[in-house]
Amino acid sequence: MQSRRKFIKNTGILSAGLLAIQSEIFASETNIFNFPMKDFVSKRPPLAERKFTSEAIEAAIVRIKKQIANPELAWLFETCFPTTLDTPVDFEIIDGKPDTYVITGDIDAMWLRDSTAQIWPYIPFVKEDAKLGELVKGVINRQTKCILLDPYANAFYKDFNQVSEWKNDITKMQPGIHERKWEIDSLCYPIRLAHGYWKETGDISLFDSQWKKAMLLVLQTFKEQQRMDNKGPYTFQRTTAWATDGVPLSGYGYPVKPCGLIVSTFRPSDDSTLFGYLIPSNMFAIEVLGYLMEIFSLPEIKDTDLVAKAKELQQQVQKGLKENGIIQHPKFGKIIAFEVNGYGSFHMMDDANVPSLLSLPYLGAIQPDSSLYLNTRKVVLSENNPFFYKGKAGEGVGGPHTGADTIWPMSIILRAITSVDEKEIRKCISNLIQTHADTGFMHESFHKDDATKFTRKWFAWANTLFGELIVHTSIKYPQILMDKNI
Repeated sequence: MQSRRKFIKNTGILSAGLLAIQSEIFASETNIFNFPMKDFVSKRPPLAERKFTSEAIEAAIVRIKKQIANPELAWLFETCFPTTLDTPVDFEIIDGKPDTYVITGDIDAMWLRDSTAQIWPYIPFVKEDAKLGELVKGVINRQTKCILLDPYANAFYKDFNQVSEWKNDITKMQPGIHERKWEIDSLCYPIRLAHGYWKETGDISLFDSQWKKAMLLVLQTFKEQQRMDNKGPYTFQRTTAWATDGVPLSGYGYPVKPCGLIVSTFRPSDDSTLFGYLIPSNMFAIEVLGYLMEIFSLPEIKDTDLVAKAKELQQQVQKGLKENGIIQHPKFGKIIAFEVNGYGSFHMMDDANVPSLLSLPYLGAIQPDSSLYLNTRKVVLSENNPFFYKGKAGEGVGGPHTGADTIWPMSIILRAITSVDEKEIRKCISNLIQTHADTGFMHESFHKDDATKFTRKWFAWANTLFGELIVHTSIKYPQILMDKNI
């Protein structure tokens, strides 16, 4: 599997220091990009009302805006990239340690997945801004507390005494938990964030006794959901007419045959899986287990037993993936399945959320030029994916979570970030410009024929991810941003 650092090198998501160098390259030309912004009023809150301000991020916004010839795109970037810092973060010092609570946007709850993904685009800038680094450490510390409260939960409240609106779900609900949907990626993302922060800064202070305790719990939970000897302790049922919010067969889901893969009862979209072995999430688990092995091989915190457990688990999941997760498509050859059950059945689609089949190179889980990935990508971005839509407003991947004929901007963003085709990247960015419905923000989804029909007015993850795409493009394909007519 591809390491994060290698993917960064391959795709151009480099450090903020490189951005500074790049800005010098364009310095002589920036005057041609100094367009009036009178027609595009900032959607950011006033400076005094922003929850957190990073000098490094503000400087990057200024630098990159000067490279963008299209005023609407520049406006979108300025609005979206700092969104997570401007509004949904709550930073403080608790018991002498930074603590950062990050809501997903218009829902006052912190998802382990969303909070990592919202903060992730700022990782390349932490070396330039110590305050930003403390904010990231605060997210890691808060995620650790959440995992220790319940490793099967996906979303939490800041106040661990708060009772959820989903308190009647048939599962082991307790105060502090917003929702208890078991998703493999919920435990993968905090490892990704901690590893990424450490790689960028060299700071190992975050790997304290509490974090280690949480990681041991992660390994235990993954082992339980391999369901080798029994179904494990987790079940989930909800009284609802929305089918993908429920889990059949007493909350365990449809049967799976033990094969080394890990069951994910829900997808990153919060929809229940059809077949329990969700392959993109298992591939993400393989990647982050490698991170744990790397971290706990460090001389300062070496733990050979933990490394051995992570390695054994990784090998088991890899074996299960090789034997069950790769299928032969009649048109595209060998591809990665979306979901399997170990009995030979598979489900072929893609989820617009991350991890998805489309996003695997972004997560470091596969090489972007792998024939296996490229074949899979062709399926995902075609009528062979039942949730790929083309319409008057645009084209992209949706999913059951938002209903038929809806496209997620996130899928368009990930299509661009994982592409090496300049025309495809240009097309994706152009589509994103055309589908924000004059709001200045990315949304959860929009109707394929009418972008004004969208879900979630404020979805911070999609906004920050859009900003990450523009940062990536400014480094790897700056000529795209220089086109005023994109």
